[in-house]
Amino acid sequence: MTFISAKPKLRNAESHPANDNHLSALADISILEFIDDDDDVADIARRAERLGNAVVIVMALCLIVAPAIYLTLAYAL
Repeated sequence: MTFISAKPKLRNAESHPANDNHLSALADISILEFIDDDDDVADIARRAERLGNAVVIVMALCLIVAPAIYLTLAYAL
């Protein structure tokens, strides 16, 4: 069975042409390196949960209000 890695092998800088788009430079950077503490992760999760709750409430209100407006306009005219 062949081992497949999501991270490409790093190459020497001398072995490839001068190009900023090569994969070996991008493979070393991860978004998880920018998150320092567990407190930051908990804060991000808390804000995401509040935003998700707000989106669900707004969607529910739109699903109730939009048909009511349509029925009012359709039968009132």
